[in-house]
Amino acid sequence: MGKTKASQPQKTVRKIRPALSPEARENQLVSLAVDLAEKQLMEGTASSQVITHYLKLGSTKEKLEREKLEKENELLRARTEALQSAQRVEELYTNALNAMRTYSGKDNSDD
Repeated sequence: MGKTKASQPQKTVRKIRPALSPEARENQLVSLAVDLAEKQLMEGTASSQVITHYLKLGSTKEKLEREKLEKENELLRARTEALQSAQRVEELYTNALNAMRTYSGKDNSDD
């Protein structure tokens, strides 16, 4: 039997499944970048830009801005739902008026 070398840390290469869409690929790359930044922060080798980026993410201002964006998204969703609801109500009124014209014996062929 041969001698074994002193245990040296081996680089482990993670196999990542190929992304099925551009969005999924972007998510993979972002995840890898965050993992690398975390490793650099833990080892104390992170650049000042990386440190500043994560400090800003943890700031109160950033949290308030994120909350504001979430509320704006909720408002946009509510407006969209209100418009769709108004369209459904208008369609129901139109159908009801047409039905009443038909029941009263009037011809609604002009529509």
